[in-house]
Amino acid sequence: MEKQNSLSELLAIMAKLRDPQSGCPWDLKQDFNSIVPHTLEEAYEVADCIERGDYTELKAELGDLLFQVVFYAQLAKEQALFDFDDVVSVLNNKLIRRHPHVFADQQALTDTQVAQQWQQIKAQERKDKNTGEATSLWQDIPVNLPALSKAKKIQQRVAGLGFDWPTYHGALDKVAEEVDEVKEALAVDPYSEHTAEELGDLLFATVNVARHIKRDPEQLLRSANDKFSSRFQKVQAYLQVKGQSLDTASLEEMDAAWEAIKKQP
Repeated sequence: MEKQNSLSELLAIMAKLRDPQSGCPWDLKQDFNSIVPHTLEEAYEVADCIERGDYTELKAELGDLLFQVVFYAQLAKEQALFDFDDVVSVLNNKLIRRHPHVFADQQALTDTQVAQQWQQIKAQERKDKNTGEATSLWQDIPVNLPALSKAKKIQQRVAGLGFDWPTYHGALDKVAEEVDEVKEALAVDPYSEHTAEELGDLLFATVNVARHIKRDPEQLLRSANDKFSSRFQKVQAYLQVKGQSLDTASLEEMDAAWEAIKKQP
Protein backbone atom coordinates (compact mmCIF):
# COMPACT_ATOMS: atom_id res chain seq x y z
CA MET A 1 0.00 0.00 0.00
CA GLU A 2 2.86 2.37 0.84
CA LYS A 3 4.36 1.91 -2.65
CA GLN A 4 1.01 2.69 -4.26
CA ASN A 5 0.73 5.83 -2.14
CA SER A 6 4.22 6.90 -3.25
CA LEU A 7 3.19 6.65 -6.88
CA SER A 8 -0.04 8.54 -6.24
CA GLU A 9 1.97 11.23 -4.47
CA LEU A 10 4.33 11.48 -7.45
CA LEU A 11 1.44 11.97 -9.86
CA ALA A 12 -0.05 14.61 -7.53
CA ILE A 13 3.29 16.44 -7.35
CA MET A 14 3.51 16.45 -11.13
CA ALA A 15 -0.01 17.86 -11.43
CA LYS A 16 0.86 20.56 -8.89
CA LEU A 17 3.98 21.54 -10.81
CA ARG A 18 1.80 22.04 -13.90
CA ASP A 19 -0.99 23.90 -12.10
CA PRO A 20 -1.64 27.07 -14.17
CA GLN A 21 -2.16 29.17 -11.03
CA SER A 22 0.40 27.90 -8.53
CA GLY A 23 2.73 25.68 -10.53
CA CYS A 24 6.43 26.06 -11.37
CA PRO A 25 7.12 28.55 -14.21
CA TRP A 26 9.77 26.27 -15.73
CA ASP A 27 7.53 23.19 -15.71
CA LEU A 28 4.59 25.17 -17.06
CA LYS A 29 6.45 26.30 -20.16
CA GLN A 30 7.53 22.79 -21.16
CA ASP A 31 5.97 20.71 -23.92
CA PHE A 32 6.59 17.28 -25.44
CA ASN A 33 9.44 18.49 -27.63
CA SER A 34 11.25 20.51 -24.98
CA ILE A 35 11.39 17.56 -22.58
CA VAL A 36 13.04 15.17 -25.06
CA PRO A 37 16.66 16.34 -24.46
CA HIS A 38 16.17 15.91 -20.70
CA THR A 39 14.82 12.40 -21.22
CA LEU A 40 17.85 11.40 -23.28
CA GLU A 41 20.20 12.91 -20.69
CA GLU A 42 18.51 11.04 -17.84
CA ALA A 43 18.68 7.75 -19.75
CA TYR A 44 22.43 8.21 -20.27
CA GLU A 45 22.89 9.04 -16.59
CA VAL A 46 21.15 5.78 -15.67
CA ALA A 47 23.46 3.89 -18.02
CA ASP A 48 26.48 5.68 -16.55
CA CYS A 49 25.55 4.65 -12.99
CA ILE A 50 25.15 1.02 -14.02
CA GLU A 51 28.44 0.94 -15.92
CA ARG A 52 30.23 2.50 -12.93
CA GLY A 53 28.52 0.11 -10.51
CA ASP A 54 27.15 3.04 -8.50
CA TYR A 55 23.87 1.46 -7.41
CA THR A 56 23.31 3.98 -4.63
CA GLU A 57 23.16 6.82 -7.14
CA LEU A 58 21.24 4.60 -9.56
CA LYS A 59 18.19 4.77 -7.32
CA ALA A 60 18.08 8.54 -7.71
CA GLU A 61 18.77 8.46 -11.44
CA LEU A 62 16.00 5.92 -12.03
CA GLY A 63 13.68 8.30 -10.20
CA ASP A 64 14.72 11.12 -12.53
CA LEU A 65 14.03 8.88 -15.53
CA LEU A 66 10.63 7.89 -14.13
CA PHE A 67 9.83 11.57 -13.71
CA GLN A 68 10.25 11.99 -17.46
CA VAL A 69 7.54 9.39 -18.09
CA VAL A 70 5.27 11.05 -15.53
CA PHE A 71 5.87 14.45 -17.15
CA TYR A 72 4.89 13.18 -20.61
CA ALA A 73 1.80 11.51 -19.14
CA GLN A 74 0.75 14.77 -17.44
CA LEU A 75 1.16 16.71 -20.67
CA ALA A 76 -0.94 14.12 -22.49
CA LYS A 77 -3.61 14.19 -19.78
CA GLU A 78 -3.91 17.96 -20.10
CA GLN A 79 -4.49 17.52 -23.84
CA ALA A 80 -6.97 14.66 -23.28
CA LEU A 81 -4.70 12.24 -25.17
CA PHE A 82 -4.04 9.66 -22.44
CA ASP A 83 -2.89 9.52 -18.82
CA PHE A 84 -0.37 7.59 -16.72
CA ASP A 85 -2.76 4.67 -16.14
CA ASP A 86 -3.14 4.32 -19.90
CA VAL A 87 0.64 4.17 -20.28
CA VAL A 88 0.89 1.37 -17.71
CA SER A 89 -2.07 -0.49 -19.19
CA VAL A 90 -0.56 -0.46 -22.69
CA LEU A 91 2.76 -1.65 -21.25
CA ASN A 92 1.12 -4.49 -19.32
CA ASN A 93 -0.74 -5.69 -22.39
CA LYS A 94 2.38 -5.46 -24.55
CA LEU A 95 4.51 -7.46 -22.10
CA ILE A 96 1.91 -10.22 -21.89
CA ARG A 97 1.41 -10.28 -25.68
CA ARG A 98 5.15 -10.44 -26.39
CA HIS A 99 5.81 -13.22 -23.87
CA PRO A 100 3.33 -15.98 -24.79
CA HIS A 101 5.86 -18.58 -23.64
CA VAL A 102 5.44 -17.17 -20.11
CA PHE A 103 1.82 -16.04 -19.93
CA ALA A 104 0.05 -18.26 -22.47
CA ASP A 105 1.40 -21.64 -23.58
CA GLN A 106 4.30 -21.56 -21.08
CA GLN A 107 6.75 -23.28 -23.40
CA ALA A 108 10.38 -23.73 -22.46
CA LEU A 109 12.28 -21.71 -25.07
CA THR A 110 15.96 -20.90 -25.48
CA ASP A 111 17.00 -17.26 -25.57
CA THR A 112 17.56 -17.61 -29.34
CA GLN A 113 14.04 -18.94 -29.82
CA VAL A 114 12.66 -16.15 -27.65
CA ALA A 115 14.48 -13.55 -29.79
CA GLN A 116 13.05 -15.07 -32.98
CA GLN A 117 9.55 -15.18 -31.47
CA TRP A 118 9.94 -11.55 -30.37
CA GLN A 119 10.73 -10.42 -33.91
CA GLN A 120 7.82 -12.42 -35.31
CA ILE A 121 5.40 -10.85 -32.83
CA LYS A 122 6.69 -7.36 -33.56
CA ALA A 123 6.37 -8.02 -37.30
CA GLN A 124 2.73 -8.97 -36.77
CA GLU A 125 2.20 -5.83 -34.69
CA ARG A 126 3.59 -3.69 -37.51
CA LYS A 127 1.31 -5.46 -39.97
CA ASP A 128 -1.72 -4.91 -37.73
CA LYS A 129 -0.92 -1.19 -37.45
CA ASN A 130 -0.77 -0.80 -41.23
CA THR A 131 -3.83 -2.64 -42.47
CA GLY A 132 -4.11 -2.06 -46.18
CA GLU A 133 -0.73 -0.39 -46.40
CA ALA A 134 2.71 -1.68 -47.30
CA THR A 135 4.68 -2.23 -44.10
CA SER A 136 8.30 -1.28 -43.64
CA LEU A 137 10.69 -3.47 -41.72
CA TRP A 138 12.20 -0.37 -40.12
CA GLN A 139 9.14 1.79 -39.42
CA ASP A 140 9.35 1.47 -35.63
CA ILE A 141 13.12 2.03 -35.43
CA PRO A 142 13.66 5.67 -34.38
CA VAL A 143 15.34 7.77 -37.06
CA ASN A 144 17.59 9.52 -34.54
CA LEU A 145 18.65 6.39 -32.65
CA PRO A 146 22.45 6.33 -32.13
CA ALA A 147 23.99 4.71 -35.18
CA LEU A 148 25.52 1.71 -33.39
CA SER A 149 22.23 0.91 -31.66
CA LYS A 150 20.34 1.36 -34.92
CA ALA A 151 22.71 -1.03 -36.70
CA LYS A 152 22.11 -3.62 -33.99
CA LYS A 153 18.33 -3.23 -34.26
CA ILE A 154 18.42 -3.59 -38.04
CA GLN A 155 20.51 -6.73 -37.73
CA GLN A 156 18.19 -8.16 -35.08
CA ARG A 157 15.22 -7.46 -37.32
CA VAL A 158 16.58 -9.38 -40.30
CA ALA A 159 17.98 -12.12 -38.05
CA GLY A 160 14.44 -12.72 -36.84
CA LEU A 161 13.54 -13.41 -40.47
CA GLY A 162 16.33 -15.96 -40.79
CA PHE A 163 18.83 -13.71 -42.60
CA ASP A 164 21.83 -14.16 -40.32
CA TRP A 165 25.14 -15.93 -39.85
CA PRO A 166 24.72 -19.19 -37.88
CA THR A 167 27.58 -18.21 -35.54
CA TYR A 168 29.89 -15.28 -34.90
CA HIS A 169 32.51 -16.88 -37.17
CA GLY A 170 30.69 -15.79 -40.31
CA ALA A 171 30.26 -12.28 -38.92
CA LEU A 172 33.95 -12.11 -38.03
CA ASP A 173 34.95 -13.28 -41.52
CA LYS A 174 32.82 -10.47 -42.89
CA VAL A 175 34.78 -7.97 -40.78
CA ALA A 176 38.04 -9.29 -42.26
CA GLU A 177 36.54 -8.93 -45.75
CA GLU A 178 35.47 -5.35 -45.03
CA VAL A 179 38.95 -4.50 -43.69
CA ASP A 180 40.44 -5.61 -47.01
CA GLU A 181 37.94 -3.49 -48.90
CA VAL A 182 38.78 -0.47 -46.76
CA LYS A 183 42.49 -1.00 -47.49
CA GLU A 184 41.78 -1.14 -51.22
CA ALA A 185 39.68 2.02 -51.09
CA LEU A 186 42.31 3.89 -49.06
CA ALA A 187 45.00 2.92 -51.57
CA VAL A 188 42.99 4.52 -54.37
CA ASP A 189 41.77 7.67 -52.58
CA PRO A 190 41.63 8.01 -48.77
CA TYR A 191 39.19 10.94 -48.98
CA SER A 192 36.70 9.55 -51.48
CA GLU A 193 33.05 8.82 -50.83
CA HIS A 194 33.80 5.21 -51.68
CA THR A 195 36.34 5.01 -48.84
CA ALA A 196 33.82 6.54 -46.45
CA GLU A 197 31.22 3.99 -47.57
CA GLU A 198 33.62 1.11 -47.00
CA LEU A 199 34.44 2.39 -43.51
CA GLY A 200 30.71 2.48 -42.76
CA ASP A 201 30.39 -1.13 -43.94
CA LEU A 202 33.26 -2.08 -41.61
CA LEU A 203 31.54 -0.46 -38.64
CA PHE A 204 28.26 -2.19 -39.51
CA ALA A 205 30.02 -5.57 -39.76
CA THR A 206 31.75 -5.02 -36.41
CA VAL A 207 28.39 -4.37 -34.77
CA ASN A 208 27.24 -7.73 -36.13
CA VAL A 209 30.07 -9.53 -34.31
CA ALA A 210 29.15 -7.77 -31.06
CA ARG A 211 25.51 -8.75 -31.52
CA HIS A 212 26.42 -12.39 -32.07
CA ILE A 213 28.31 -12.56 -28.78
CA LYS A 214 25.42 -10.79 -27.02
CA ARG A 215 27.23 -7.52 -26.39
CA ASP A 216 25.77 -4.08 -26.91
CA PRO A 217 27.93 -2.05 -29.34
CA GLU A 218 27.10 1.28 -27.69
CA GLN A 219 28.28 -0.02 -24.32
CA LEU A 220 31.39 -1.55 -25.86
CA LEU A 221 32.38 1.72 -27.49
CA ARG A 222 31.65 3.72 -24.34
CA SER A 223 33.89 1.33 -22.40
CA ALA A 224 36.60 1.67 -25.04
CA ASN A 225 36.31 5.47 -24.83
CA ASP A 226 36.67 5.37 -21.05
CA LYS A 227 39.58 2.95 -21.26
CA PHE A 228 41.46 5.12 -23.74
CA SER A 229 40.74 8.33 -21.80
CA SER A 230 41.89 6.82 -18.52
CA ARG A 231 45.07 5.41 -20.07
CA PHE A 232 45.93 8.69 -21.78
CA GLN A 233 45.56 10.56 -18.50
CA LYS A 234 48.09 8.13 -17.05
CA VAL A 235 50.36 8.91 -19.99
CA GLN A 236 50.13 12.59 -19.06
CA ALA A 237 51.03 11.81 -15.44
CA TYR A 238 53.87 9.52 -16.57
CA LEU A 239 55.38 12.30 -18.67
CA GLN A 240 55.02 14.86 -15.89
CA VAL A 241 57.07 12.66 -13.54
CA LYS A 242 59.81 12.75 -16.19
CA GLY A 243 59.61 16.53 -16.39
CA GLN A 244 57.73 16.52 -19.70
CA SER A 245 54.25 17.50 -20.85
CA LEU A 246 51.88 16.51 -23.63
CA ASP A 247 52.66 19.83 -25.31
CA THR A 248 56.41 19.28 -25.42
CA ALA A 249 56.73 15.48 -25.72
CA SER A 250 57.36 14.00 -29.15
CA LEU A 251 55.16 11.30 -30.66
CA GLU A 252 57.86 8.74 -29.91
CA GLU A 253 57.99 9.82 -26.26
CA MET A 254 54.21 9.69 -25.90
CA ASP A 255 54.14 6.28 -27.58
CA ALA A 256 56.83 4.99 -25.22
CA ALA A 257 54.83 6.27 -22.26
CA TRP A 258 51.69 4.62 -23.66
CA GLU A 259 53.45 1.26 -23.94
CA ALA A 260 54.82 1.62 -20.40
CA ILE A 261 51.35 2.34 -19.03
CA LYS A 262 49.89 -0.66 -20.90
CA LYS A 263 52.36 -2.95 -19.10
CA GLN A 264 51.31 -1.71 -15.68
CA PRO A 265 48.96 -4.05 -13.76
